[in-house]
Amino acid sequence: MKQTLVTGGAGFIGSYLTEALLARGDRVTIVDDESTGSVENLAAVHDHPQLTCVRGSVADTELMRRVLADVAEVYHLAATVGVARVVERPIQTIEANVYPTQFLLSELGRHVKQGRAVKLFLASSSEVYGKNPKPVWSEQDDLVFGQPSCARWSYGLSKAICEFLALAWWREHGLPVVIGRFFNVVGPRQTGAHGMVLPRFVDAALCGRPLVVHDDGQQRRCFAHVKDTVAVVVALMETDAAVGRVLNIGSDQPVTILELAQKVVAAVDPQLSIEFQSYAQAFGADFEDIRCRTPELSRLRATIDCRPKYDLDAILHELIEAKLRK
Repeated sequence: MKQTLVTGGAGFIGSYLTEALLARGDRVTIVDDESTGSVENLAAVHDHPQLTCVRGSVADTELMRRVLADVAEVYHLAATVGVARVVERPIQTIEANVYPTQFLLSELGRHVKQGRAVKLFLASSSEVYGKNPKPVWSEQDDLVFGQPSCARWSYGLSKAICEFLALAWWREHGLPVVIGRFFNVVGPRQTGAHGMVLPRFVDAALCGRPLVVHDDGQQRRCFAHVKDTVAVVVALMETDAAVGRVLNIGSDQPVTILELAQKVVAAVDPQLSIEFQSYAQAFGADFEDIRCRTPELSRLRATIDCRPKYDLDAILHELIEAKLRK
């Protein structure tokens, strides 16, 4: 029976990952301060005899030393969530992403030096590509960021620093790390409170409100179901060829944000209206965005067998049904 740790385990992705690891037969400890996650996300497994929930911060070094004492795998998902939160709190974004990851790598590196290598999955983000102008992003592409005066880039830069640190620990000390760059992950339990576009659209539609699209709505994004994403994460951690590598994780089927809003309107109530709001109105005058965010998935497909079970229509149907049941 494998002992695993999931940081951010009460969050949206973390809760699904926790369920998958328990289903695999692991003993799972989660650490989450519930700043954006909620123990309610774990309702289906909260009483599972092999689950230990610790409410606390990954910045608490003494706590983290205790929970890392006997684990075989760590899934580090704890991070700042949502563009709106990043823009409002860039200091918290940078510190919450970098410092706990730095400590975690150092602590796991100490275990390696003692002869006990603990495998680490580091959750990164498509935000590390910044505003690279390519229509499709591969893991070998340059990271292109804007001016420091634009707080939005603080998230991607801090995640990039975490990637550099993790790969340095792999190269210099043999710490086995797998880095996954998540693109848009969606599904039930995700909240629109921090700016996540699809649950924000669905919440508005179900309440009979207009759907608010930022800018002209021609931004292109790809949406992957959280269960497909978690299956990829678990498979990568079971694959030796993934160690020491960065891999894009997500769907490669783009849709414009306006088309997404139109799909939601058609599914809920064709009489609903769509309104447009400038980035300046939504996030401030210095906000910048990326027109197209599509992952190149050839490296992922060459590493594991990954076949998504959900397309966008299935995702949307499930999300609406889940919110109607509440």
